[in-house]
Amino acid sequence: MDRRAFLATGAGVAAAALAGCAAGGSGGGEYDVGMSTDAFRPETVTVEVGETVVWRNTSKQGHTVTAYGDQLPDGADYFASGDADSQSAAEDAWMDGAGGRLGQGDTFEHTFETPGEHGYFCIPHEEVGMVGVVTVEASGSE
Repeated sequence: MDRRAFLATGAGVAAAALAGCAAGGSGGGEYDVGMSTDAFRPETVTVEVGETVVWRNTSKQGHTVTAYGDQLPDGADYFASGDADSQSAAEDAWMDGAGGRLGQGDTFEHTFETPGEHGYFCIPHEEVGMVGVVTVEASGSE
């Protein structure tokens, strides 16, 4: 291979790699947070009040999106895939037959109305560190 062909090939590979980074795990606007085998990508996301976060299972593993009940701001709505209304209800549903499970390609979304940090986790993968945070800022905050 001559030098120009080598450089052209390298530039194309670099551009493709950077394009993947630019999406930030967001799937080009189709979702905000992806789920790998054992992590949310990105682990933290920041939105404004009234915005919706979409999670997509981008792995072959089954996952959940489950809010930590004690890590929500006062007055915040509880959120969990499977529509459980509390952390204990979500965990019980999982134990009773994988309730709230998101299979490969499945999505879950939640609209955040309360400013603050909203901690969440994946029930079957919490012990390996599959946790995340949605930081919600008041509209117009910097």
